[in-house]
Amino acid sequence: MAEKVKKEKAPAKPRTTVATAKKTAAKKAMVGKPETAKTPSGDAIADLAYQYWKERGGQSGEDWQDWLRAERELKAK
Repeated sequence: MAEKVKKEKAPAKPRTTVATAKKTAAKKAMVGKPETAKTPSGDAIADLAYQYWKERGGQSGEDWQDWLRAERELKAK
């Protein structure tokens, strides 16, 4: 007959500390909330990129650079 092998128990989970509980609560509170302060709207980026385009004399070919510059500057504010 085959011998039965006893499985080892999984290690115990670490106990929740006060600091861990606070971090978990903070993460749960942020779930589902929009990040309005960090992410500028597409319209705001487009408006600023358009200003940069006009400053360059309306030349084509660097539209992405204007867009990325506008996005970077609006995020920094």
